[in-house]
Amino acid sequence: MIEPHVPAPPGPPPSWGAPGGTGAPAPLPVRPGTGRFLVLAGVFVCAACGLVYELELVALASYLIGDSVTQASVVLSVMVFAMGLGSLAAKRLRRFAAAGFGALEAVLALVGGSSAMVLYAVFAWTGGWGGLWADGPRVLLVGFSLTIGVLIGAEVPLLMELIQRVRRQDPGGAVADLFAADYVGALVGGLAFPFVLLPFLGQLTGALLTGTVNAVVGAALVLGLFRRDLTRRARWLLLTANVLVVALLATATVLADDFERAARHAVYGQDVRVAVRTDVQEVVLTGDADGRPLDLFLDGRLRVSDSDERRYHEALVSPAMDGPHARVLILGGGDGLAAREVLRHPGVRRVDVVEPDAGLVRLARNDPGLSALNEHAYGDPRLHAGAADAFRRLRSTPSAAYDVVISDLPDPDITAGTKLYSQEFYGLLRRVLAPDGRLAVHAGPVADRPRTFWTVDATLRAAGLPAVAYRVGTRDAHEGRDAAPDPGRAAAGPHAPAPRGWGFLLAARAAPALRLDPAAPRPRTLTPESLAGGARDAARTRVPGLPPSTLVHPRY
Repeated sequence: MIEPHVPAPPGPPPSWGAPGGTGAPAPLPVRPGTGRFLVLAGVFVCAACGLVYELELVALASYLIGDSVTQASVVLSVMVFAMGLGSLAAKRLRRFAAAGFGALEAVLALVGGSSAMVLYAVFAWTGGWGGLWADGPRVLLVGFSLTIGVLIGAEVPLLMELIQRVRRQDPGGAVADLFAADYVGALVGGLAFPFVLLPFLGQLTGALLTGTVNAVVGAALVLGLFRRDLTRRARWLLLTANVLVVALLATATVLADDFERAARHAVYGQDVRVAVRTDVQEVVLTGDADGRPLDLFLDGRLRVSDSDERRYHEALVSPAMDGPHARVLILGGGDGLAAREVLRHPGVRRVDVVEPDAGLVRLARNDPGLSALNEHAYGDPRLHAGAADAFRRLRSTPSAAYDVVISDLPDPDITAGTKLYSQEFYGLLRRVLAPDGRLAVHAGPVADRPRTFWTVDATLRAAGLPAVAYRVGTRDAHEGRDAAPDPGRAAAGPHAPAPRGWGFLLAARAAPALRLDPAAPRPRTLTPESLAGGARDAARTRVPGLPPSTLVHPRY
């Protein structure tokens, strides 16, 4: 968005010729009405491009750094502040509005168009999660937000001078026309990003294409409509600068796929086997060839590690299956691994998997490596998978529909999923549970984030579902489920030992007993003794007195 700027009262126009010149501005090559339309069209395009840059930074920062609320707040607040600085700085350029605007758009196109690629490169090749450049992506995020904000803010005073240059009018009318074009352009850019650029072009190519459009429109407006206001040398310099910018952005666009593959290998290692963007997220499968363990990453965060996934899924599912379990609901779990554990228990008649990403379900069903890992769970006629939002699905589910609910969802610290750890959500789960039903919840690493874990416990209790806590350790180097990838791990080895663990909560209408079903097949990694020990370990981390998390007051 652009910052308001109130022009000076009508009077003698500033110089529009060479720097330092005086006198009347050169005549336009078109009629004033046409010139005015062209300037407002330029405002429209520049506003759309500016908002795309802004949304691109938010989206990429959320993917690379996490916590979308924080990243959006940082980008928006820094940009708005910087736009004010840009408006003040542009006051010195008003005498050279045409040349200043042309140069400004060339710089903005280069910086904004390349921002996504530079951020991703720093994250991938400088060890963005550790070492000297541990805060590299965060520093660059603020730097790009500040620079782009200054450039966008500087557009308005210069555009105001140009629109008055075409035809003088009262300041209020000029401001109204300018902001009308700006806000409509922002609307188009804001809608184009999630519905056109991101799904069809991706983050990198979308930003590069936006920068190219920005440069072409800015240069065309100045060199086409206001070329007589520039010296011959200024015209050639501006033309050369924009040609170089467009050439750089076009070259980067051609190389974007190769760059993305190289960066992906730098982040995930050299054994990336599948990398697809579904309608919901980016899905990356590594390994599962020549004896290498299979890892599944969703939006850059580890969801499955072959070396330890059975330990996780047995701990999540087995305690909840001690009791009636004919009807089971799995929330998330599109990889089919929780379903694999459920289907091992005798007496299971129906398993419903509610996974928002249909693309992940297709991959788990058809990919040789992942389907082998889930033991072809999607081929079992008892399993029924549907792509739906869990919150919406539960609101339409009959009461007491399930004996067991397995919540195999991302950590509550991941902002997009906090509503699925809210008191309202657990209230819906309580309604769909049978009177003697059980709910198993993955609540994040209890040892590393005890406050978050015990907030989930407090939220379950507030919804009428008292819970018992337990944890299971892991020796995997990825810090457990939902860890972000470490770009430096390829050199150190992706499976070096490091003590980590997962935390779980088993809840019911009455406080449940934590035990294993004696009639079920014996788990490979879990024993009654280790389960009791995990409960004692979790209890030692308890944080008392925490309030529950709700939709309007999230506590994670």
